[in-house]
Amino acid sequence: MIEVERLTKRFGSTLAVDDLSFTVAPGMVTGFLGPNGAGKSTTMRAILGLVHPSAGHTSVLGVPYRDLDRPTQRVGALLETFDAHPGRSGRNHLRVLAVAGGIPRSRVEDVLALVDMAGAGRRRVKSYSLGMRQRLGLAAALLGDPEVLVLDEPANGLDPQGIRWLRDFLRSLATEGRAILISSHVLSEVAQTVDDVVIIHRGRLVRHVAMGDVEAMAAGATTVRSPDAERLASLLAEANLDVTASGDGRLSVMAPPEQIGELAAANAVVLHELRAERATLEEVFLELTGEPGERGT
Repeated sequence: MIEVERLTKRFGSTLAVDDLSFTVAPGMVTGFLGPNGAGKSTTMRAILGLVHPSAGHTSVLGVPYRDLDRPTQRVGALLETFDAHPGRSGRNHLRVLAVAGGIPRSRVEDVLALVDMAGAGRRRVKSYSLGMRQRLGLAAALLGDPEVLVLDEPANGLDPQGIRWLRDFLRSLATEGRAILISSHVLSEVAQTVDDVVIIHRGRLVRHVAMGDVEAMAAGATTVRSPDAERLASLLAEANLDVTASGDGRLSVMAPPEQIGELAAANAVVLHELRAERATLEEVFLELTGEPGERGT
């Protein structure tokens, strides 16, 4: 489990994180979302003991990261600052990390296979694409078979096939009971991966909700058009649905199209149009993180 409790971090006059609290539970993939500069990386670094909070605290598996026994074997991390010696092979890079962390060298072959890089492990890191470097970083995070994963923009550089692989891979790790926190500034990128989302803006918590609730926010009204719009509006109102007439026989109804279609059919009301209006996930994300003057833009 990861706990962030009233975390605040200042860098001089800059307030990077402001009284932020959330929890990542075992068996869950939690998306950590916000625009660039929202404070995601600072928060992750605080969780990993790389940034000292100005106020509040963070804990992993019940204690601050610095107090963990064998931390590299209990927490795996992939930060944007991940780097490896360009002249060293991917396999040798992982061997160095394994020795430093007291992890058996045999684990190197296991993680290379897990991230589908068994063949590429012999190549030098300087020959890797950005996507391959991301896979190597993920392999490094998995070396200790950790209970907790903290991954900063793990899909960066991956092609569509790689993103699909990452999604399935992280879901499989979560089913083993691991707590996984992944950051992104693109909601649609993690929508099919995460169980819930923590959305921040300017260092403050905007929303911590289940992904299903975010998808429900994207479900807008249903537009229905009928030559008998007045009677249909009356029937919908009797069913306690919110109805707005928009002229030309069109109604805007806060209900799914299936419910409206069934009601119309049961009452022999002819429909000429029945269409769901949905916002994109990115529009929902921008709505949640935008300033009042930015909403709707």
